[in-house]
Parts: sequence; structure tokens; C-alpha cells
Amino acid sequence: MDIMLLAGTRPEAVKLAPLALALPGHPVLRPVIVHSGQHDGMVEQALAPFGLLVDDRLPAPVRRNGGQAELVAGLLPSLDGFLRRRSPAAVVVQGDTTTVLAGALAAFWRGIPVVHLEAGLRTHDLAAPFPEEGTRQMVSRLAALHLAPTGAAVAALLGEGVPAERIVLTGNTVVDAVEHIAARGRPAQDRALAAAELRLLEQGRRLVLVTSHRRESWGKPLQRVLSAVRDLVRRRPDVEVLFPVHPNPAVRDQVTTALSGVPRITVTGPLEYPDLVRALRLATVVLTDSGGIQEEAPSFGTPVVVLRDTTERREAIASGHARLVGTDPAAIGRATEDVLSGRWRPASPANPYGDGKAALRAVAAIGELLAVPSRSRVLAPPEPVP
Repeated sequence: MDIMLLAGTRPEAVKLAPLALALPGHPVLRPVIVHSGQHDGMVEQALAPFGLLVDDRLPAPVRRNGGQAELVAGLLPSLDGFLRRRSPAAVVVQGDTTTVLAGALAAFWRGIPVVHLEAGLRTHDLAAPFPEEGTRQMVSRLAALHLAPTGAAVAALLGEGVPAERIVLTGNTVVDAVEHIAARGRPAQDRALAAAELRLLEQGRRLVLVTSHRRESWGKPLQRVLSAVRDLVRRRPDVEVLFPVHPNPAVRDQVTTALSGVPRITVTGPLEYPDLVRALRLATVVLTDSGGIQEEAPSFGTPVVVLRDTTERREAIASGHARLVGTDPAAIGRATEDVLSGRWRPASPANPYGDGKAALRAVAAIGELLAVPSRSRVLAPPEPVP
């Protein structure tokens, strides 16, 4: 049976990669990786470090204004045509992107079971993160199987009336991905990261990794973050900042204008996933509005200053791996200083998002959904981290 793994962005591809690696171990199920065309080239780039290739690529939607309606209108006909031709046994969508929404709709309309990987994350605020919170809630109404990363995600789904038999606690596959890449120990390929790593060794500085790209951060919120970063390097001669900037022009132009030429701040392009994992291992602290980094950094014990007013990933905060500070420069400065001074250390060394076996549990759950269970032992759910 073909299991369609649908990805349109790099984070989706990273979290689907462990599933693509695990599915061939099942006696019946086989992965078919499909790139929706949402972000040109990014899915292929993300899969390459895992030794994976895209099996099918849909035509990139024609985009003139960059709006969500335009993107969905372009994706749906292509997805529907693919599903009609290939008739996969199930469609796996990951997370909360426009590709996820379009894929879930197209599969639902064709009567194909929708499997939602990383289901149940909630802020219960449709405005933050926007539009991702709305996407997650809509997909939860359509999914036949909810692969929940944490106990809190399970509880959120049950609270919304999702039947318990359609929910499986797996852990988050991003922990599987991080462990897979970290075990390879690949040296830095990005020149800026390699140079920063050398300076850290030679000059005894500490690395502060910064990322910010979410729509709600554009404009004034991002300007406050950039102000906090400049204040940090002025105040702390022992730190060096690495800022891999998102390719979106609205973000890239604002960051480069504010930080270019500032001593001990390096602005670079997006890092390939192995380089991002290496940067997370090297960093003393991460400042980010990224959801994925909130899940990845705990694997290395790297504290995360979350540059958002709300987060659907509360487990990192509860375990002491992260603090939610918003974009106020003073709050960012205080939290960062707590890490650099040694006052803030995570309460638990374990990553609250999983144990690296989420993909194996996900494959078993998909087999059960399709009534083709494997004879291998089904793993117990991951142990909750207090």
C-alpha cells in the first residue's frame, strides 16, 4: 500500500523524513514522498541529508500576490489530480502549513484517510500563530488518525471531541530527525557557520543563535527583536550572534538593514538542516519564534528564548527548556542574561517531545488504521517529562 507523505516546506520534510525511513520496514506499507510545490527546492534540500528523494513533484502553483487563497486555489487541482491517478491508501500531512490544509481537503474529498502527524497542538487563539492555529483546528475535523506528539496534544484533541481510538501518542518525529542527523557528526558546510565555530574556539566566545520569520513577527515586533540583539552584543563582549535569515524579502531586508556591519553579528542565509542541528549543539542560547526549534534545542540542553506572545509548545516551557518572553527588548535581554550568567538551566535533561522512536509508533498506528498491522512489537508510548 502506498502511503503518501505530503510536504511543501522544509520543516514538513524534516519531520516526515523519519517516517519515510521507517515505513519500508513494514511488510505492506511503502512511502511515496510528494512535494506540493509550495516552496520551490526546499523539500529536496531538507530530504537530502537523510538520503531521501522526492518521488513526485506537483507543478509549482502560479503566485502573483502571495496570498493564502491564491496558493490553496493552485494546490487543490494538482493534489486532486495526483490522488485520482495514484490512489494512495492514506495521505500523511504534517503540522500546519497551507500544503497541510490543501492536502487534507483534497484527500478528504476523495475519501482517502487523512493522517495528521504532529496533531493536537493548540494555543486556542486563532490570531496566534496565524494562520497556523486555524489550519490545525480545521485539519483535526477531517483526520482519520491523529498522531499526537505529547500528552497535552492528546488532551487537547479529546477536549475537542476527537474519539480516543483515533488518537495515538507517538512523540514528535523531529526528535528522531535531530538524533539521526546529530549521530552523523557532519562538519559545518555553511562558510559563515564554520567561521563562527572557529572564532568560538580561538577567542573563547559563546554563540547566540537567533531566528525570526513568522508573519506576526514582521515589522515592529521584529524591529524590537533586532534592537535586543544589538543591545546584547554591545553589553556582552563574550558573545557572538549568528542569524540565519529567512529568504522572505520582508524578513531578509529588515534583518540585513538592522544588523549588517554590527561587530560580532553574522547574518547568513538559511542553514541546511545538518548545519542548523550543528548550530543548536554549539549555541549557548537560542532566540527564536520558530516552533520547530523549540522542539529540537532540548535534545542538546540548549535553552530557548521564545520570541512570541503565545506558544502551542508548552512542554518546553514547563520542563525549563524554554521561556516565553515575546518581543520586548528588556524581557529578551533578561532571559538571555539568565542563561549567560548560569542562572537558568533546564530542569530536566530529557527532551519533552520524545525519545527518538516516534516514527516507529507512527508506522504501527497507520498499519492499524488500514488493518494491516505489522507482526513486530508495538512500542509503548513515550514517557511523559514532568
